[in-house]
Amino acid sequence: MTEDMQAVLLTREQISNRIVEMGAEITEKYKDKNPIFVGVLKGCFVFMADLMRNVDILCTMDFMAVSSYGSGTITTGAVKINKDLSQDVEGRHVIIVEDILDSGMTLSYLVKYLSGRNPASITLVTLLDKPARRKADIKADYVGFEVEDAFVVGYGLDYDEKYRNLPYIGILKPEVYSE
Repeated sequence: MTEDMQAVLLTREQISNRIVEMGAEITEKYKDKNPIFVGVLKGCFVFMADLMRNVDILCTMDFMAVSSYGSGTITTGAVKINKDLSQDVEGRHVIIVEDILDSGMTLSYLVKYLSGRNPASITLVTLLDKPARRKADIKADYVGFEVEDAFVVGYGLDYDEKYRNLPYIGILKPEVYSE
């Protein structure tokens, strides 16, 4: 798999150190609030697991599965909910956990969708923020790293369901995804 990488963008150590910092910030803000962490599958699963281990508060978690990419590299813009929450979020502090904030279309849709369920608040946490690709007017409350406009994989992020298991975040060679 490493031969498919143009470069390593973020090492395992860089990612781990930033998640520890983010966990401490979230712990401070949400102590005594019992938030619900909502992971956006599938990409969030590695990040969310590490983040949750670095948050020292009483909380619950749930997951949503949404799609807007299909098997391509460009969002279709149409968001489809494949798995909804199993917990009620009314009156709860919702913390949406995403792997990457790219066009913003998915997160913008999810914020509107979940707002209709009357949560106490909605906070957005993303490991990666790629503002150069933004189409929706949305901003994360907690950002791990701002990244360049490149096709990144690893640490939960994929291309056609591959590369999620890389322990770092790499830039995929264009010839891999343009074949």
